[in-house]
Amino acid sequence: MALPIVAIIGRPNVGKSSLLNAIAGQMISIVEPTAGVTRDRVTAIVESGERFFELMDMGGVGVVDSDALSEHVENQILQGIDKATLALFVVDVRDGVMPLDVKVAQLLRKTDLTVILVANKADSPKQYAGAGEFIKLGFGDAICVSATNNINKAVLLERIIGELEHLPIEDPGKEEMKLAVVGKRNAGKSTFVNAIVGDERVIVSEVPGTTRDAVDVRFERNGQKFIAIDTAGVRKKSKMSGDIEYYSYVRAVNSVRRADVVLFLVDATLKISQVDKKLASLIQEEQKACIIVINKWDLARDIADAGDYEGYLDEVMPGLRFAPIAFTTAKDGKNIQSVLDLATEVFKQSSQQVPTALLNKAIEKIAEARVGGSKKKRGFPKIFYGTQVAVRPISLLLFVNRVEYFDANFQRFAVNRFRELLDLEEVPIRLLMRRRR
Repeated sequence: MALPIVAIIGRPNVGKSSLLNAIAGQMISIVEPTAGVTRDRVTAIVESGERFFELMDMGGVGVVDSDALSEHVENQILQGIDKATLALFVVDVRDGVMPLDVKVAQLLRKTDLTVILVANKADSPKQYAGAGEFIKLGFGDAICVSATNNINKAVLLERIIGELEHLPIEDPGKEEMKLAVVGKRNAGKSTFVNAIVGDERVIVSEVPGTTRDAVDVRFERNGQKFIAIDTAGVRKKSKMSGDIEYYSYVRAVNSVRRADVVLFLVDATLKISQVDKKLASLIQEEQKACIIVINKWDLARDIADAGDYEGYLDEVMPGLRFAPIAFTTAKDGKNIQSVLDLATEVFKQSSQQVPTALLNKAIEKIAEARVGGSKKKRGFPKIFYGTQVAVRPISLLLFVNRVEYFDANFQRFAVNRFRELLDLEEVPIRLLMRRRR
């Protein structure tokens, strides 16, 4: 059974995203004075006592989108209302009742939802009296809160839990895998996410920069739980326009860091760009398990051979040579399941505990190669023994003669040999060296 969904609804700029961040206790939605920043349905799992619920932030009702996406935003709002169990109707206590507040009230009255009226931006008790005006909206007395200052958050949370008491308690369990979908603008990330989820969960548009927040989408496939993280398209920092795009970039980077497997989407119709290479470097630096997903392959396969394209990727992004490659057409749902199957296999590899005996044999074979070192340094790298200290990424602590003998070239050689000898050819391996006393 799915968790109850508590939807945050209101006109633009009443502080819906701030309220989601306050209740969730972390910065999830982008908060900006500009109206219409939130477009997709942004969610977070909230735990209070034994009760769990999914909190959902959405775009503002009646927003005039700067990129002519108002219809898409409205569609996401209607879908969110349709899936909601409870609604938080947010108004701005400083502005009083506005025409768009009345429109939201009319929209909610057409549903069977229980509605909690929330008067936000009540930073001082002096403003509480002004909340009486909102009773005319037809949803009783408003709870005065200040999302930015955490005023009355506990009161609101207690009311939410009270309205959900009649429902059975559900535990969301632990997601087995987080998949961060990253790539430059218009690579097809949102289309890909909708394809794997099987629902129009995020807005798809030809407008560059449609996705702004990092949107967590929970789904289940063949009994396995996933979170797909749709991220904003990345472009050069010099071309970023304003704070919104910068915050979107930061959230995309953080999504890579918290992912178990990164799905790196590349547009098959375009050459690998500097932005693609920068993303490849980020994935390599974070040592994340990764699948390079060549999207829009239907538009390129007549002019490119898959084998040649793989060789091209090895040449331009050598740091990700370990990453398996998948060819997809997200808009038609082609090869989507195979990507999930591949992600599951890569996740298993990166979570593997290597048997001590197998690791010792691999170390012996690497030591036999007598690679690295120099007469100038008067010595050669020697590994005495090693142990695995972590997974995701596989992390090997090696006890050696002199750490300084293990230069970048030797470490690349050792990592490649460990991948081969330990049957971990599709995941990153981190080497940690310590001098044996």
